[in-house]
Amino acid sequence: MDIIKPRTLSGFMELLPAKQARFERMMEILRNTYASYGFAPLDTPVIEDAQILLAKGGGETEKQIYRFQKGDSDLALRFDLTVPLAKYVALHCNDLAFPFRRYQISKVYRGERAQRGRFREFYQADIDIIGDGKLDIINEAEIPAIIYKVFRGFGLSRFQIRVNNRKILSGFYAMLELSDKSGDIMRTVDKLDKIGAEKVRGILIADCGLTETQADEILKFIAITGSNDEVLSALEGYAGRNELFDQGLVELKAVCSNLAAFGVPEANFAVDLTIARGLDYYTGTVYETTLLDHPEIGSVCSGGRYDNLAGYYIDKQLPGVGISIGLTRLFYVLDEQGLLNPELPSAPADALVLPMTAEPGPAIALAETLRSTGLRVQLYSEQKKFKQKMAYADKLAVPFAVLLGEDEIAEGMCSVKNMVTGQQVKLSPADAAVYIRQALEANNGPIILEK
Repeated sequence: MDIIKPRTLSGFMELLPAKQARFERMMEILRNTYASYGFAPLDTPVIEDAQILLAKGGGETEKQIYRFQKGDSDLALRFDLTVPLAKYVALHCNDLAFPFRRYQISKVYRGERAQRGRFREFYQADIDIIGDGKLDIINEAEIPAIIYKVFRGFGLSRFQIRVNNRKILSGFYAMLELSDKSGDIMRTVDKLDKIGAEKVRGILIADCGLTETQADEILKFIAITGSNDEVLSALEGYAGRNELFDQGLVELKAVCSNLAAFGVPEANFAVDLTIARGLDYYTGTVYETTLLDHPEIGSVCSGGRYDNLAGYYIDKQLPGVGISIGLTRLFYVLDEQGLLNPELPSAPADALVLPMTAEPGPAIALAETLRSTGLRVQLYSEQKKFKQKMAYADKLAVPFAVLLGEDEIAEGMCSVKNMVTGQQVKLSPADAAVYIRQALEANNGPIILEK
C-alpha cells in the first residue's frame, strides 16, 4: 500500500494540543461573557440551500462561497453567521421571544485566496439582539459594553472601541447633495486607515465623481478629533441642517452616555467619524475595536445596527444590532505576535495519577475521588517504568503528578508532585484535591499578555 503524505490544506488552521487549549480558553471566556448578559447559544447548519445564503449577497459573496450540487440540490457552506441568523429568525419568528438575544461561535467558510492570517475555514464569535418592529437605543450601547467585558476577560486593557453612526454620515452627505453616492463614499472612507487620506481623496474624486471641494469637506469632517465630548460638541455645529443627521447625533449621544453607565471607561471607547463599515445593511451605530499597541492587526471586532435583518425571508420588520469577532484570525495574529500567555496551563488534565503497584484498584479509586471535587484527572494505566511515566507527564505538561505506591496505600495517602517546581508532598486524597486546586487558581493568569 502506498503511503499518502499527510498535509493540511492551505487556509485551514490545525493546532497542537497546547495551542488548542488556549484557543478553547478564549472560546470559554466568550461563552461565559455572552451568557452573563442573557444571550442564548445558537447553532445553525454548516450547509444551507444556496438560494438562502445568496439572498443578501450575490456579487463578491458568490465568488467566495463554497457551492456544490448533491443530486438536485444546490447547496453551499455558510460564509458568515448573520445570514443563517436571518433565516433562523424568519423561520422561527412565532416561537421566539423578542428581543431575541443569541450568541454563536462557529466555523464559516470562504473560498478566497488564503493569505497570512486570512483563512478559508475560520471561527466567528457573534452576538446579536433582534427586535420585533423596534429596538431601543440602549441595546446599541450594551453591545460595546459586552465587547469591553470580553477583551478585559482576555486580559487586555489597551484596546479601543471606536463608535460612529451611519445616520450622521448619510445626513452629512445629504448636506453636500451627495446622497446618491453615499454608499460609495462610505466604502471609500472606510479604507482611510489602510491607504491614507490622500489616496482616499483621489478615489473620491476619480471614482466617486466628487469635486475637489466636496472631497475636502468630507476629509475635514471625518478628521474631527478630540475627547468624546469635544467631537460631539463639534458635531453640534452641523445640527439643524438635516433631519437624519440630527437623529444620528441624538443616537450617538445616547450610546456614549449609556456606555459610561455600563461601566466602560472613556479610555476604551471613542467617537470616530472615520468608522463607516463597508456593508450597506448597517443603518445606525457602527463599531470597530482595535488593540492600541498593535494597530497593524486592524479591527479585531466589528459590527453595528441594521434595520431589516430578515427582509429577504419574511415580510416583517426585524431590526437588530450585533458584532462579530474573527476568532481564528485574532488567535493566529496574537500567537504570531507572541502575545499568548505561555505560562497558562494548557494540559488536558490538572493531575495525572501514576499507580506504582500492579493492582490498579486503589489508583482508580483515587482518580475518581479527585474527579469528584471538580478536578480534571487522567489515570495513567500503561505498564511502563517510572522514568517513562514521568517523561509522559512532562510531555503532557500536566501541572501535577499524583503517585500512589504501596506505602501511600497503606497510609491512606498519596504523593503530589508539582511538575513545575519539583516540590513533592504527601497528603490525604481530600487534602490533595484542595492543594492542587489552590495552586491552579494561583496560576490562573490572563490568556493574552500586554507588552
